[in-house]
Amino acid sequence: MDRQRIDKWLWHARVVRTRTAAAGLVDGGLVRLNGARIDAPSRVVRVGDVVTIAFDTIKVLKVTGFSERRGSATDAASLYENLQVVAPVQRDAAAAKPEPAIRRPTKRERRDIVRLKRPDNDH
Repeated sequence: MDRQRIDKWLWHARVVRTRTAAAGLVDGGLVRLNGARIDAPSRVVRVGDVVTIAFDTIKVLKVTGFSERRGSATDAASLYENLQVVAPVQRDAAAAKPEPAIRRPTKRERRDIVRLKRPDNDH
Protein backbone atom coordinates (compact mmCIF):
# COMPACT_ATOMS: atom_id res chain seq x y z
CA MET A 1 0.00 0.00 0.00
CA ASP A 2 1.71 3.19 -1.18
CA ARG A 3 -1.20 5.65 -1.05
CA GLN A 4 -4.53 6.24 0.69
CA ARG A 5 -7.45 8.67 0.62
CA ILE A 6 -6.91 11.65 2.92
CA ASP A 7 -10.16 11.11 4.82
CA LYS A 8 -9.29 7.46 5.52
CA TRP A 9 -5.77 8.37 6.55
CA LEU A 10 -6.95 11.07 8.98
CA TRP A 11 -9.36 8.56 10.50
CA HIS A 12 -6.81 5.73 10.70
CA ALA A 13 -4.24 8.09 12.23
CA ARG A 14 -6.85 9.03 14.86
CA VAL A 15 -6.68 12.73 14.07
CA VAL A 16 -10.50 12.73 14.05
CA ARG A 17 -13.06 10.41 15.60
CA THR A 18 -15.06 9.56 12.47
CA ARG A 19 -14.41 9.40 8.76
CA THR A 20 -17.33 11.77 8.22
CA ALA A 21 -15.59 14.32 10.46
CA ALA A 22 -12.42 13.87 8.40
CA ALA A 23 -14.36 14.55 5.20
CA GLY A 24 -15.91 17.60 6.88
CA LEU A 25 -12.49 19.00 7.72
CA VAL A 26 -11.37 18.59 4.12
CA ASP A 27 -14.60 20.05 2.71
CA GLY A 28 -14.32 22.97 5.14
CA GLY A 29 -10.90 23.89 3.78
CA LEU A 30 -9.09 23.12 7.04
CA VAL A 31 -6.64 20.59 5.56
CA ARG A 32 -3.59 21.31 3.41
CA LEU A 33 -1.50 18.76 1.59
CA ASN A 34 2.11 19.81 0.97
CA GLY A 35 1.10 23.43 1.53
CA ALA A 36 -1.81 23.45 -0.94
CA ARG A 37 -5.39 23.56 0.31
CA ILE A 38 -7.35 20.50 -0.74
CA ASP A 39 -11.07 20.42 -1.34
CA ALA A 40 -11.90 16.76 -1.90
CA PRO A 41 -11.76 13.95 0.69
CA SER A 42 -10.80 11.59 -2.14
CA ARG A 43 -7.35 13.19 -2.61
CA VAL A 44 -4.60 10.64 -2.04
CA VAL A 45 -1.66 10.99 0.32
CA ARG A 46 1.65 9.23 -0.10
CA VAL A 47 4.53 8.51 2.28
CA GLY A 48 6.51 11.72 2.80
CA ASP A 49 3.58 14.09 2.24
CA VAL A 50 3.06 16.85 4.80
CA VAL A 51 -0.52 17.28 6.03
CA THR A 52 -1.48 20.48 7.85
CA ILE A 53 -4.73 20.45 9.83
CA ALA A 54 -6.24 23.58 11.40
CA PHE A 55 -8.87 23.08 14.05
CA ASP A 56 -8.34 23.95 17.75
CA THR A 57 -4.60 23.85 17.17
CA ILE A 58 -2.62 23.73 13.97
CA LYS A 59 -1.06 20.31 13.48
CA VAL A 60 1.66 19.61 10.95
CA LEU A 61 2.05 15.87 10.31
CA LYS A 62 4.36 14.00 7.96
CA VAL A 63 2.88 10.79 6.55
CA THR A 64 5.10 7.82 7.42
CA GLY A 65 2.77 4.91 6.71
CA PHE A 66 -0.69 3.54 6.07
CA SER A 67 -3.02 1.05 7.67
CA GLU A 68 -5.63 -1.33 6.29
CA ARG A 69 -7.91 -0.71 9.26
CA ARG A 70 -8.20 1.62 12.21
CA GLY A 71 -6.09 0.29 15.06
CA SER A 72 -5.04 1.34 18.53
CA ALA A 73 -3.59 4.73 19.40
CA THR A 74 -0.06 3.33 19.42
CA ASP A 75 -0.60 1.87 15.94
CA ALA A 76 -2.00 5.22 14.78
CA ALA A 77 1.03 7.11 16.12
CA SER A 78 3.26 5.09 13.79
CA LEU A 79 1.41 6.44 10.74
CA TYR A 80 2.76 9.98 11.10
CA GLU A 81 5.56 12.10 12.45
CA ASN A 82 4.50 15.23 14.34
CA LEU A 83 6.49 18.08 12.84
CA GLN A 84 5.04 21.02 14.70
CA VAL A 85 2.27 22.05 17.04
CA VAL A 86 1.56 25.78 16.91
CA ALA A 87 -0.26 27.78 19.56
CA PRO A 88 -4.07 27.61 19.55
CA VAL A 89 -5.81 29.32 16.65
CA GLN A 90 -6.67 32.92 17.51
CA ARG A 91 -10.39 33.49 17.68
CA ASP A 92 -12.20 36.81 17.74
CA ALA A 93 -12.17 38.05 21.35
CA ALA A 94 -15.72 39.36 21.10
CA ALA A 95 -16.99 35.96 19.96
CA ALA A 96 -15.28 34.21 22.87
CA LYS A 97 -16.84 36.44 25.54
CA PRO A 98 -20.45 35.53 26.35
CA GLU A 99 -23.03 38.25 26.15
CA PRO A 100 -24.65 39.34 29.41
CA ALA A 101 -28.00 37.73 30.07
CA ILE A 102 -31.05 39.88 29.41
CA ARG A 103 -33.50 39.56 32.24
CA ARG A 104 -36.73 41.11 33.33
CA PRO A 105 -36.54 43.74 36.06
CA THR A 106 -37.47 42.61 39.55
CA LYS A 107 -40.56 43.91 41.29
CA ARG A 108 -38.49 46.42 43.25
CA GLU A 109 -36.79 47.64 40.06
CA ARG A 110 -40.18 48.01 38.32
CA ARG A 111 -41.50 50.11 41.21
CA ASP A 112 -38.40 52.31 41.05
CA ILE A 113 -38.91 52.79 37.30
CA VAL A 114 -42.54 53.76 37.80
CA ARG A 115 -41.55 56.15 40.60
CA LEU A 116 -38.95 57.80 38.35
CA LYS A 117 -41.39 58.20 35.45
CA ARG A 118 -44.04 59.97 37.50
CA PRO A 119 -44.54 63.59 36.49
CA ASP A 120 -44.66 64.76 40.12
CA ASN A 121 -41.25 63.26 40.84
CA ASP A 122 -39.03 65.81 42.61
CA HIS A 123 -35.89 63.75 42.62
